Amino acid sequence: MRNLRRSCIVGVAATLLTASAMPALAAFPILSKKKKDDLPARKLTPAQSALLDKAIAREQEVIKVIQERAPLVETYIQNMKPDPALLQVPVSDQHFLGRVDFKKVLNGESYETADHKSKGFFKSSMSYITGINKQFHLQFNEVGFVQMILVDAHGFDKTNYNFGFVRNDFLGSVPTMVFDVEPAKGGSRGRFFGRIWVERRNGNIVRFNGSFAGSEKDFREFYHFDSWRTNAQENLWLPTSFYVEESDPKSTENTVKFKAVNHVWGYALKVPTSDAENVDVEVQGATDVSNDAQDVSPLGAQRAWVQQAEDNVVNRLFQAGLLDSPSDFDKILEQIAGNILAYNNIQVARPIRVRTLLTEPLESLSIGNTIVLSKGLIDTTAVPGNNNEQVNNLYAVIAFQVAHILQGHRLDTKYAFNDRLLFPDTSAFQKIPMHHTDKDNEEAAKKTLELLQPKELNEAASQFGLYLAQLQDRAKALTALNDPMVGDSLIKDVKTNTFWLQPLVGKGPKLDQNDLKQNAAMPLSSFLRFDPWTDQVVQMHASYEPLLSSRDKMPFEVTPVYLKLSYYKPPVDGAGAGAAAAAAAGAAATTDANGNAIGAPAAGTGTQAAPAQAQPSAGAPPADTTATPAPAAGTTGTANPPAPPQQ
Repeated sequence: MRNLRRSCIVGVAATLLTASAMPALAAFPILSKKKKDDLPARKLTPAQSALLDKAIAREQEVIKVIQERAPLVETYIQNMKPDPALLQVPVSDQHFLGRVDFKKVLNGESYETADHKSKGFFKSSMSYITGINKQFHLQFNEVGFVQMILVDAHGFDKTNYNFGFVRNDFLGSVPTMVFDVEPAKGGSRGRFFGRIWVERRNGNIVRFNGSFAGSEKDFREFYHFDSWRTNAQENLWLPTSFYVEESDPKSTENTVKFKAVNHVWGYALKVPTSDAENVDVEVQGATDVSNDAQDVSPLGAQRAWVQQAEDNVVNRLFQAGLLDSPSDFDKILEQIAGNILAYNNIQVARPIRVRTLLTEPLESLSIGNTIVLSKGLIDTTAVPGNNNEQVNNLYAVIAFQVAHILQGHRLDTKYAFNDRLLFPDTSAFQKIPMHHTDKDNEEAAKKTLELLQPKELNEAASQFGLYLAQLQDRAKALTALNDPMVGDSLIKDVKTNTFWLQPLVGKGPKLDQNDLKQNAAMPLSSFLRFDPWTDQVVQMHASYEPLLSSRDKMPFEVTPVYLKLSYYKPPVDGAGAGAAAAAAAGAAATTDANGNAIGAPAAGTGTQAAPAQAQPSAGAPPADTTATPAPAAGTTGTANPPAPPQQ
């Protein structure tokens, strides 16, 4: 066991459902040899004790719900190295995405906390994720991962734990009581040791951080985590994200050895039953127009066939939990696509739709007339400022896929046959070959430069060029972040570290890490959050944080999780539909990079662009330099659309 520990670059790889680069890793030790002092003998008040009783009972309910679910789990790890100027920078990374059946995990024979021989404790691999152990040639231990989303699945009570009240606290708008927690003497091996936040209304644990206790002499390292939950349904708080970080004991500058983030979503996903295809569905309110239907021309038939393949792929990716539920934010992206067409006086046969891929790797894709952008790409381009930095980045990103659509680069129409997409939801996600060919990407890159020629889009080329320059500086260390799941990477050639849109790098300013007025790219999770139940993305409205040194920039890096928590609010009947209809009709008062109204009809309502509606009549007034320079971070450089309800 000691030899295996020395060969592991970071043991968290097994805990976080991913693999370290070291092939000799066999299991992940989660136990600590650290000696713990008992909590102060401070008697809890009746109210505090009653709230803890509720928390213990509610934790059992959470376990029951999780056992009925098979959500998606994404893990992204960055190994760090010291840097004389920036303190630390990523040196390598790993990414993994899979769907987890928690019933199999929680009922597994290997999940035990009683003292026994280590060979039994670590005997099971993560076989519930199909093919992952074969892919990485590793043995995984599910205990560590489960314990990072549940305080203790097999013994969280006052018999096994001691509790000490710390303070009252607010997390977002949720009032909480904070308690320190440690295992009771005897049988503490593998038990949680840290702090919990319990919301005061119903006694749910909404956050906990710390590590796991133990006395096994072989286990000299342990990893610290901060686990967060969101109120996904009435009185149901589900694990959503957790952050893991460990310092480098050999560093004299307090640098981090590695940091990782784990996201969980898709709790409402259902595995189709065998008889699902036999269900008869009656559509209410449908009008029979069969007698009014026209004959279809050969060109119309070809386009309908392409659209059938597009719809099949989009629906399948959504059913698998990879695509977001349609949202107001997607409508903003569609308006940007419509403006690109309008500024270039281009008409299209069908409206362009835009959806968000709920994963970290930087990628984009066009599936027929549907453009897909990854959450990681949107987050890292969300540069705040008064000069519409974020919306300019989005213009360039979307223009690349608009170019694919205009060039007629089709998705393989084999996907018009439904059986081509019957990959199992419960498998570990392998690459789905939907990216464009190198030839198509080269043609699209040339077309993109043309699409960005109008004066209204001049700043887009410069801003995105700066973003690419920053990515070029980090790309060799972040290979997993630049390895797409389904679509097109920004990188053209890994060996030469060049991009499909390489000419834009020359159009942007020179990258200067020491210039605090220059912010080229953001950390991950900078702009969008997601509802783990509905899979809908929601814009964050974070306060502006001024840069005090170059170390504050952290482009493309993992950062700690800190969610703005709130209580669940049921959707109001008709309100959501009304807001969606207004956004689809272009009723939202959004503006483009020049502060003028975005013409939504081109992307959202019909068959052709409307350049007259999108053309600006005058330039936007100068930004007020005395105001807080944060609009882009909260609004994509546009006025706020009807906001989806915060979950």
